[in-house]
Amino acid sequence: MTKRSPTRRDFLKTAAAGTTAAFSPYFFSQPRSLADEIKSKNDRMNVGLIGSGGIAHANMNAAKDWLDIVAIADVDKSHREAFNKKFAGGKAALTEDYRDVIERDDVDVIHVATPDHWHTKPVVEAMLAGKDVYCEKPLTLTIDEGKIIRKIQKQTGRVVQVGTQQRSQFNLFTKAMAMVADGRLGQLKQVQAAIGGGPTCDALPVAEVPDGFNWDRWVGPTLEVDFLLKEAKPRPDTNGHYNFRWWYAFSGGRLTDWGAHHVDICNWALKLNDQSDGPTRIEGTATHPVEFKDGYPVEKDRYNTATKFLFTVSYPSGAEMIIRDDTENGVKLVGDKGEIFVSRRKLVGKPVDELKDNPLPEDAIAKVYRGMPMEGDGRKAHWANFLHCVRERQMPISDVHSHMQMLNVCHLAGISARLNNRPLQWDDAQEVIVGDEQANSFLSRPYRKGYEIEV
Repeated sequence: MTKRSPTRRDFLKTAAAGTTAAFSPYFFSQPRSLADEIKSKNDRMNVGLIGSGGIAHANMNAAKDWLDIVAIADVDKSHREAFNKKFAGGKAALTEDYRDVIERDDVDVIHVATPDHWHTKPVVEAMLAGKDVYCEKPLTLTIDEGKIIRKIQKQTGRVVQVGTQQRSQFNLFTKAMAMVADGRLGQLKQVQAAIGGGPTCDALPVAEVPDGFNWDRWVGPTLEVDFLLKEAKPRPDTNGHYNFRWWYAFSGGRLTDWGAHHVDICNWALKLNDQSDGPTRIEGTATHPVEFKDGYPVEKDRYNTATKFLFTVSYPSGAEMIIRDDTENGVKLVGDKGEIFVSRRKLVGKPVDELKDNPLPEDAIAKVYRGMPMEGDGRKAHWANFLHCVRERQMPISDVHSHMQMLNVCHLAGISARLNNRPLQWDDAQEVIVGDEQANSFLSRPYRKGYEIEV
């Protein structure tokens, strides 16, 4: 990572684990916490938000001890005003144009919490403006967007953390990775990401856009579409807030939404075992709620991402990854010495039971966390890692390069699904689909005029 001159907010000294009773002995690494180092208001970092919906609320609840919100960009006036009142005491600058936030001299870091189709452009522009970024997952809408982000990150040396906070869930996912790295499972034969199925809906009517909601700018880079909405519980069926996830125009459906979490853990396990070269092939089946022609939904007024799926991804090591909707949500890792299952609720399996008599080395979890401080757990720890890396100019635990290695798998599954379950051969070195011009056309998306990504 490139160095920069220190600023008044280069406050994040080496943080520590062992500060909460929930920590196990494996977490002991360094002696101080972020709170120890924040001695005055001038030590705190200023954050500018791009997007202020539900995920931004969760993230700022986790990071509020270390950050001050000075600017909020959101195309929905009600969102940005409510967020300002709750988290900034009504004092943050408000705008519907994210560029106003990036351009501010008093913004130290940027948080991008927009819908998926609005991730890449502000992340790239923030890096080019000299800002470090915490961006929600999935990082991109397409494989080619990932190439752009990785290129600009290398060029600028900015710190970019992706919000796959399971990497910082120490007693569950990180501990599972420590078991893999310590050889408790042996050579991995199969890794499974069970991510649940997607929803369906009835045909949605064109609706009047609410006052204060700039729909045209919300649509932004993707092709122009009408605002659709039908009242339902617990939330409306729509192609707007929250339920944008179920429309290929804005997202990849469950395959990238939850896939970005569990496929990430599967890929991390393979990488720790030196088995992550590839992938080479993906094949399987998926079911959509509407008919598709040439990779595009015929009906325009209903959720259109995959509702059910079962994909097999092949790797040169002989390992395979299964992505499925039909079993308990979580990650299953099967090796020639044993298997474990890990989710946000539990870590189980015979190798886990055997830890009672044969515990992991004391530093096992710290090692897979690359020796970086560990404070809190889950989302809070993920933010602490990001802020530590901003100060120290280190690569964060969920960097854009490892993120895209696994997200490419999710995107490939989506391409296969859209093309009537077509098997795909993948050249990982060139990042192209072998011998399939139509499939390769889905590596990128056309941008609406005025919303192109300029690098």
